[in-house]
Amino acid sequence: MVGVNKVEPEDEYIHVRFRDPDEFDEIRTPDWAEDPAHSVSEGSEVRMGQTEGNDDWKVGSVLIQKNVGEDKAEEQAKEIVEKIES
Repeated sequence: MVGVNKVEPEDEYIHVRFRDPDEFDEIRTPDWAEDPAHSVSEGSEVRMGQTEGNDDWKVGSVLIQKNVGEDKAEEQAKEIVEKIES
């Protein structure tokens, strides 16, 4: 599993980055990722990226509700990535 690159508090979310967004040609928040994300942290979002010429999508970052706190947000984001990428 890929490690956490950066944890950034934002207005409503804590943005847990796993990969640099610049490494992707396209970034989406797929609907199908909502179920595994919400099973770990209600209201979370998963942003996935794809590189040109590659059909595989990888988790770029996970947004966790700010009220969870930074430490717990990082834990929950890792658990979400594990569910999606396993």
